[in-house]
Amino acid sequence: MKRQRFDADLISGIAKRIKQLRDEKGVSQDTFYIDTDIHIARIETGKINLTVSTLKDICDYFGISLVDFFIGMDKR
Repeated sequence: MKRQRFDADLISGIAKRIKQLRDEKGVSQDTFYIDTDIHIARIETGKINLTVSTLKDICDYFGISLVDFFIGMDKR
């Protein structure tokens, strides 16, 4: 049986970047969930492995590209 790949440092960095974007936009976790049907609270804990498709939906919500999302991670 294959084990799921999980890079804790990467997932933690992604979680922090998502929280940063949400805080900058002044969007609560509840509002984000209502708007997107994505349970952002679970993602922001940094303990779940999200899909690239989910990350793209999150980026679309904040009006940024995946490239800009990861560039922003380097500037933290």
